Amino acid sequence: MHKGHQTGPAGEDPHLDDPTTAEGVTDAGDLGYSKSLKPRHISMIAIGGAIGTGLFLGAGGNLAKAGPALAFAYAICGVFAFFVVRALGELVVHRPSSGSFVSYAREFLGERGAFVAGWMYVLNWSSAGMADITAVALYVHYWSMFTTIPQWVLAAVALAIVLTINLISVKSFGEMEFWFAIVKVAALVLFLLIGIFFLVTGKPVDGNYDPGISLISDNGGFFPLGVMPVVLITQTVVFAYAAVEMVGVTAGETAEPEKVVPKAVNSIMWRVGIFYVGSVVMLTLLLPWTAYSAGESPFVTVLSKIGVPAAGGIMNLVVLTAAMSSLNSGLYTTGRILRSMSMAGSAPSFTARMSGSHVPYGGILLTATVAMFGVALNAWLPDDAFAIVTNISSLGVISTWCMIMLCHLVFVRRAREGVVHRPAFRLWASPWIELTTIAFLLAVIVMMWFDKDGAGRNTVLMLIPIAVCLTIGWYAVRGRVHRIAAEREAPPVDPLQ
Repeated sequence: MHKGHQTGPAGEDPHLDDPTTAEGVTDAGDLGYSKSLKPRHISMIAIGGAIGTGLFLGAGGNLAKAGPALAFAYAICGVFAFFVVRALGELVVHRPSSGSFVSYAREFLGERGAFVAGWMYVLNWSSAGMADITAVALYVHYWSMFTTIPQWVLAAVALAIVLTINLISVKSFGEMEFWFAIVKVAALVLFLLIGIFFLVTGKPVDGNYDPGISLISDNGGFFPLGVMPVVLITQTVVFAYAAVEMVGVTAGETAEPEKVVPKAVNSIMWRVGIFYVGSVVMLTLLLPWTAYSAGESPFVTVLSKIGVPAAGGIMNLVVLTAAMSSLNSGLYTTGRILRSMSMAGSAPSFTARMSGSHVPYGGILLTATVAMFGVALNAWLPDDAFAIVTNISSLGVISTWCMIMLCHLVFVRRAREGVVHRPAFRLWASPWIELTTIAFLLAVIVMMWFDKDGAGRNTVLMLIPIAVCLTIGWYAVRGRVHRIAAEREAPPVDPLQ
């Protein structure tokens, strides 16, 4: 058995996982976790995963590029994000696992598929971690009292805080993410209420603009710059939804995933409609789309125009919270994914280590170590650090979503063959939904290639060295992976024989 497979006999602690899973499949990486995440944690984690800096900060630049049609782009991408998380939700109900889609890739696509899925996800979140600590440093510099502190120092402090909380216990992670989500949701609800007040009363915004549909019709309509700009920003909109799949990873550490996860998944759709689409529509009803820019949060733009005191500082705190939330989520998910991979032999053995508080600290520390390169990058290239690592992370998002849909395709096929049983909670219209979603995600990569003015083409070219590294890595570990798989599948030996 691979080193680190067991943390103690099953049943020793009533708060630990039962190693027996549905359909007779066992993932050794699921052993030893504490069922400490409550329904309120899972619900708010689902919200937090769907709301981030892509909305709070990125929507300003996208509005400047595409106009009110950004709401249409958010709606379309939100539908596909929902399809992905719905497919993952069905797999979770089939067999909850802290290894999530990596564990499902191992079951339905084989060890090589799990290797690719896992390391692309680690690449995604490690890069995102670098971006998050960079963003935190930039946001903290907004306040004059911190401007004299070097950017890399602030990045290191942010990483240390979130790392410490993640290492304490899964409950501390859940509480931190719960309150992060509360801040983000409260900010958006408050903004929407303020917007509704201006729409109902007709009070001019900034003393010049009468709120309402006329701000759209009088400024070029819904597609003021045509359809193509909307197509080109689709890539950034997709990345704004990154982390919605995180709800699948949390399933291994909650007591009743078969009840909690479906509720959390189903709620994502209306949250997307209200918080993403609703917020963008409200922004365009309060100010003309030409009033927004990439250099400022669109919410700050509106709130400062209507005279809200300290609007910039308040929204900067919210965006800072979103970045810390993303960093928190990244350390959590990669710690669980790496442990699942280590148990299968496709990640370093130390990433399988579990602390006394049932936290996979080995994988968390590895991710934090990689994120430390972001601190160095902040010291070396403070102006370009965020763009560089965000581009790398984007490839991991697309590959993860594609893997989830591929796993679901094979799962449904095996269900039709009678090998497994589909739960009542399921993705509809298989295989058409999966194939359409995969085609859409691949089309996003194609669109990135045609983004000659941005970093899209360079991002696509990164696929070549990534593919080379994955190939070399697989051939380096495949012997160990196959040996552990054979041990896992071998029948137990009767000591009396």
